[in-house]
Amino acid sequence: MDTQTEAKMKIGFTGTMSVGKTTLVKALSKLEQFKDYTCTTERSKYLNSLGIPLNHDTTIEGQTIFLAERITELMQEKLITDRTILDVMAFTNTARKVSHIDGDAFEEYSKRFINQYDHIFYIPPRGIEIEDNGIRETDEKYRDKINNEISKLLTKYRPRYTILEGTTEERIKQILKTINF
Repeated sequence: MDTQTEAKMKIGFTGTMSVGKTTLVKALSKLEQFKDYTCTTERSKYLNSLGIPLNHDTTIEGQTIFLAERITELMQEKLITDRTILDVMAFTNTARKVSHIDGDAFEEYSKRFINQYDHIFYIPPRGIEIEDNGIRETDEKYRDKINNEISKLLTKYRPRYTILEGTTEERIKQILKTINF
């Protein structure tokens, strides 16, 4: 990969809750190769403190705020983020308080931003325990539901993505190899 391409790389991590997306962003932010990158991590705790419902109880209004955050991130030239448009779509599509009509319209609008990521790294939950951070949903069935929805969206929209597995260190090596750093 040439320096010109690296200067504008937008990297997103997607996957259900508690698979290590935030851990990876924090680890990558410490590497010299990414010193000039904007590295963003979720703000669920903050948004929840504003009264924005999360997980099962999310609303179309709440998901619109999450979508706006992801789009704002995509305005950065050098980006590493622990959430993508696909994550927002998955949570919207599985929300109890979002009608199918609203969910379909939301997905139709949101899909136009997926191709702005230069590369998406998908992290499946295989063998990873759910960590309770006080905000995250810890219901395994719900976690699987989100993961299944993300998998469907990856198949449906076919962005450029790589599946990551292993330890944080192994994942970092896979990322660097994939993006030719």
